[in-house]
Amino acid sequence: MITGQRLPGRTCGGHQNVHVGIQVGSQPHDLVPGDAASAHWNTEVEVVRRADTLDFRGAAVHGRPGERFLYLTWGELDRDRFDMFRRAKLMLADSGANEATEHATAEVELTDDRGMPCCARVHEPNIRWRVR
Repeated sequence: MITGQRLPGRTCGGHQNVHVGIQVGSQPHDLVPGDAASAHWNTEVEVVRRADTLDFRGAAVHGRPGERFLYLTWGELDRDRFDMFRRAKLMLADSGANEATEHATAEVELTDDRGMPCCARVHEPNIRWRVR
């Protein structure tokens, strides 16, 4: 589960009707308005062993082996059209998940220091992973 806190607002940086969703393939899913109190996404990620390393698989998993991540994608929503303008990368290797992990959760600060939607690779303290 991913929980997003401190969203930047429905209008920011010249963008209108801002929404954020988890990216599955090339499409955003489970869109949340940028002025929501919080955001929540559930996605299944399988941890698998490949040779001497761990890898991650799932519908929302992107990247090459050893560099897997989840995208949170930001865009302007106009009826059914979503125009992406920014994405945030949640690196799965940073999660601490392993083959014995049942659940991993991430708490993400969704607004950067300039009041814009978070983007690029999200680092601590702006993301906190919990594994059990």
